[in-house]
Amino acid sequence: MMRILFNFVLPLALPTAIYLGWTWFLRHRSKSRGDEIPEIKSAGLFISLLVGVVLMFAGLIYVAVISGAPPGDGLYQAPRLENGNITNPVFK
Repeated sequence: MMRILFNFVLPLALPTAIYLGWTWFLRHRSKSRGDEIPEIKSAGLFISLLVGVVLMFAGLIYVAVISGAPPGDGLYQAPRLENGNITNPVFK
């Protein structure tokens, strides 16, 4: 569950939250100064979503490169039935 959060949800939501927070700050500041109130633009949301997708792919590539065993070093044993119980796979 944490992997899904860190690899997919957070990279997509964080840039959008930053953009919406910055827009909220600018709107609040403009109201207090009496200036024209800025709008939330669809281009800004699109760019923040695009940055989120790039961050998501960068995170997935980072995890793929950094983690795991070199080819040929791992030994996988499939789950099997022992004494009426299913044993979990053992990775060596």
